[in-house]
Amino acid sequence: MSPRLDTYSRGGLTFDVTDTGPEDGRVVIALHGFPEDRHCWDAVGSALAGAGHRMLAPDQRGYSPGARPSERKAYAISELDSDILALADAAGADRFDVVGHDWGGAVAWDLAGRHPDRVRTATVLSTPHPRAFQASLLRSSQLLHSWYMLFFQIPRIPEAAFRARGGRQMEASLLRSGLDPQSAARYAARFSQPGAMTGPINWYRALAFGAGSPTPVVQVPTLYVWSDNDRFLSRKAAELTARYVTGSYRFEVLAGENHWLPSGAPDKVSRVLLEHLADHPN
Repeated sequence: MSPRLDTYSRGGLTFDVTDTGPEDGRVVIALHGFPEDRHCWDAVGSALAGAGHRMLAPDQRGYSPGARPSERKAYAISELDSDILALADAAGADRFDVVGHDWGGAVAWDLAGRHPDRVRTATVLSTPHPRAFQASLLRSSQLLHSWYMLFFQIPRIPEAAFRARGGRQMEASLLRSGLDPQSAARYAARFSQPGAMTGPINWYRALAFGAGSPTPVVQVPTLYVWSDNDRFLSRKAAELTARYVTGSYRFEVLAGENHWLPSGAPDKVSRVLLEHLADHPN
């Protein structure tokens, strides 16, 4: 295994990383969502480290100051996958466990589906398998939950909206969705800076570049965790996800929790994640 990582590089981009736990521990790569950052995993990382695992949590493409390409195509899912494989290589991990939330969950699904030779197990919080999400759009209320994805396709206007009033409008919106005040203030402060919002929004704008190659069915052992107070992702999409996993599969519903599981329910997340890892030894 590699020495402790603070950053790693790929294709001229430099990514910031939080590296927690023993250097020779089982490598678990944790992927944040929108508009989060790597620190949403801090409490989960401490729990994993206490169990002897090594958690690597990067600020992903568009979030790390040294990794903010401007073009939409740079945020295609193939690029996001390759960023994480490069992190595993930098850590000396031929195989790793991946856990992702929100958009990080979409990357986790794609990595697990396309690279079962590298991904030992997958754990996804909130985000259904992408094909289950698509199937739910016309069979449930999911389309109403996802209106913002259409808004994000408009050039420049979403960025301006999030910067309005120094980010306070974004902060208020995050608080209404159930995010804790400390995280909401941190994300709003970051995205109020000029140029900081375009990369994260480009994840949505790049969706069309992956349309011709949908995420495969996942064969590796998978834990999917959904919360019944999630404002953004419907139960129908969550229930359909089982159709797209052929490996060992566990579906866990966290009652009473909102969308922001890594920072809002870290004890519950850590418990089921550690159980999943124990069920599928290194």
